[in-house]
Amino acid sequence: MRKVRYPAVAGLFYEGDSESLKRRIEWCFKHRLGPGFIPSVNEQGKRSIVGLVCPHAGYMYSGPVAAHSYAELAKDGVPDVVVILGPNHTGLGSGVSIVESGYWRTPLGSVEVNSEVAKRIAKSCEVMAVDELAHLQEHSIEVQLPLLQYIYGTRFSFVPICMMLQMKDVCVEVGNAIAKALENENAVIIASTDFTHYEPHERACEKDIKVLKAIEAMDPDLMLKLVDSLPVSMCGPGPVASMLYAVKKLGAKKATILKYATSGDVTGDKFSVVGYGSVKVEK
Repeated sequence: MRKVRYPAVAGLFYEGDSESLKRRIEWCFKHRLGPGFIPSVNEQGKRSIVGLVCPHAGYMYSGPVAAHSYAELAKDGVPDVVVILGPNHTGLGSGVSIVESGYWRTPLGSVEVNSEVAKRIAKSCEVMAVDELAHLQEHSIEVQLPLLQYIYGTRFSFVPICMMLQMKDVCVEVGNAIAKALENENAVIIASTDFTHYEPHERACEKDIKVLKAIEAMDPDLMLKLVDSLPVSMCGPGPVASMLYAVKKLGAKKATILKYATSGDVTGDKFSVVGYGSVKVEK
């Protein structure tokens, strides 16, 4: 019997039943801050996207921004394996935690963990532990799955990596291990992060755009420096840096900022906002 990880935030960050969840995802795609259309998969897509940055707040806040990344991915074809890197918000588990087997359930069904790829990553990454505890209550990886399932159904497997440690040397090691494991795979690496937390809209935009420009320049060293120096209360600089280190080794040539908005753009309350950004990285 394969182990099943049940959703921690269904009914909180997104709707808890399949029909309501599908309607919410369609709302995200059609929203004025979203791409404006419901994507269909380009079966002949050239699969040039190797990395994405996506937000992970509740769908009603960040879903329209995240939808930009998934609309581009659908247009680009069908990946076989998706590595999802997310920050650790709960403080549970190891510094860097990977799951090597089982299924993750959402209201849209189950997604299988790609054991072969996960084991290859874990084997070549000394800072990483096989640890399910870090993932039990963590939302940053989970919230990406229904969007992927909406587009691809059961046609993909995935690998979850949760990062509590996010310093540069850790990110380099994690990125190198992922790149090595994905050398001959049709894969995409998703870095799950939100940007500035609970600052006025104008200040959040000003700081976040600087960080996004560093991501667009594919410069993880600069991005990490800016997060420290500005400072930016971004929760997932480590996942983004690790993704960038990995994709550069996998031949990525170009990054594009797809969308930036804040919770204030959704709610109208711009006094204290959270920033959300979507970026695609291509070969």
